[in-house]
Amino acid sequence: MKLGRNDICWCGSGKKYKSCHLNIDSKLEEMKLKGYKIPTRRMMRSPEQIEGIRVASKVNTEVLDFITPFVKEGVSTGELDRRIYEYTKSINAIPACLGYEGYPKSVCISINDVVCHGIPDEKTILKNGDIVNIDCTTKYNGYFGDSSRMFMIGDVDPVWKKLVEDTKKALDLGVEVCKPYSTIGDIGYAINTFAKEQGYSVVREIGGHGVGLDIHEDPYVSHIGQPGKDYVIAPSMTFTIEPMINLGVPDVWQDADDGWTIRTDDGKPSAQWEYTLLMTEHGIEILAK
Repeated sequence: MKLGRNDICWCGSGKKYKSCHLNIDSKLEEMKLKGYKIPTRRMMRSPEQIEGIRVASKVNTEVLDFITPFVKEGVSTGELDRRIYEYTKSINAIPACLGYEGYPKSVCISINDVVCHGIPDEKTILKNGDIVNIDCTTKYNGYFGDSSRMFMIGDVDPVWKKLVEDTKKALDLGVEVCKPYSTIGDIGYAINTFAKEQGYSVVREIGGHGVGLDIHEDPYVSHIGQPGKDYVIAPSMTFTIEPMINLGVPDVWQDADDGWTIRTDDGKPSAQWEYTLLMTEHGIEILAK
């Protein structure tokens, strides 16, 4: 249905269309006529939703800040998960991973060759030389924030250390190319080009995603892409970038026993960093990191 300038905006903000999404929709319509893939309205947010996602993302960052001092040699991943659960509940938030599609823990903790979705337990103890990813999603007042960080335990192999640092650089490069009305393909191209230049490979099967109203939403954000391709990133969209970069081959496999743990095919290490992001009319805003 075509809205008039003075009609109430479709996003639910209660504002007049001309003061809310009219300019964005007009720009997207122009780009659609030029052959670009434009986002659906379900991928865009109202001002009220954006503020809720911003607050939830801030809470998620606080959870990762809280757990950081405890990530050290001799600590079990089960203890870290338990601390995250207790802290999250203490601040009236919900660990969103717990129970999601049957996932049994509050966060994902992935060590060395585990690419993602590592399940914490009491038997897995952090050791000197490990590289560790903690991926945390928090629900607060009905909205979601999502981010992950890498940790290096003790004396880490310099090659592995560089992988961790370069993966963060790749994420930041992906964020850097995010401009209003850029595309998801621009993100993937920047990340994959940098990773290949360093001699790494990028995981193809798993990527970023829309987030905020649910834990996982459209669009899918590939970390391999071509400039100008895939969805246009319009102001009011919230999404994650979370490159998983391998020291060896890009191929991965899923543990059939637990149905979750993803490992590198060649047993070499993998690293991942993740932000929740908001595209505004002026540029990108990092909400959770």
